[in-house]
Amino acid sequence: MTIWNDLQHLEFKLYYLDADGIKTRVLESGEGEPLILLHGTGGHIEAYARNIEGLAKHFRVIVVDMLGHGYTDKPDYPYGIDSYSDHLGAVIRALGLDEVYLSGESLGGWVAAWFAAHNPGIAKALVLNTPGNVNNNPETMKKLKDSTVKAVLEANYENVKTRLEWLMYDKSQVTDELIESRYRIYTQPSYQKAVHNIVVLQEMETRMKYTWDPSWCGKIDVPTMLAWTDHDPTSTVEEAKPIQDMIPGSELTVIKDAGHWPQWEQIDAFNQVIIDFFTKEHAKV
Repeated sequence: MTIWNDLQHLEFKLYYLDADGIKTRVLESGEGEPLILLHGTGGHIEAYARNIEGLAKHFRVIVVDMLGHGYTDKPDYPYGIDSYSDHLGAVIRALGLDEVYLSGESLGGWVAAWFAAHNPGIAKALVLNTPGNVNNNPETMKKLKDSTVKAVLEANYENVKTRLEWLMYDKSQVTDELIESRYRIYTQPSYQKAVHNIVVLQEMETRMKYTWDPSWCGKIDVPTMLAWTDHDPTSTVEEAKPIQDMIPGSELTVIKDAGHWPQWEQIDAFNQVIIDFFTKEHAKV
């Protein structure tokens, strides 16, 4: 399987939009209710390449390079969760959308939850896929920061491969094409500067401003599914429970035989979680 083989027979658009002055890369495919997909730290649109075909049969799928990531603009300031959330809001406005379904992986899940809590009436429902920052574990934070910085500032095949393999339960899922795609992103001069703004959330002082807490999680008033995995290198299934308790009425599902990227390793299972949950919630409207 390759990224291009997963996309080449689809009708899709790859374009840039202006999100409050941030030139933002977007891939879009399908029709129907809008579904925005958000990648994780150091990620990019291609993280969802394997999901677009299946999801586009049910939704207008919109995948975004988040602030400072991929080929989106990289302004020179630290990227807090509020910065990512503001950018997401600007993207939604630029697309002329009133309501959207939101799903984010890792950092993207954290951003999706924060956005829903602070911008009521826009997110219709959430699927938070191995969301970030659930345990504030200094060792995990250091591993993520160090591996990301190394993969960017010392970019070569092996360093980028190592960073990607850390995400996977089945390391063979890290393809040469995925490595090449990320290598090209990481070797942009603008990205080499931006990486320090990206990893600031792996520093405890910054991270604690946005840590999961009932004070803001309790404001999430839309149906929410937590999609965990049984081999996530960042947190265990048991660590999902406190987050579930913080978000009113939220549900939990576990995708088997996957690491931090279930959308890449377990395509059908991940897509079915999205389809079933959002279709069910849409039927209630």
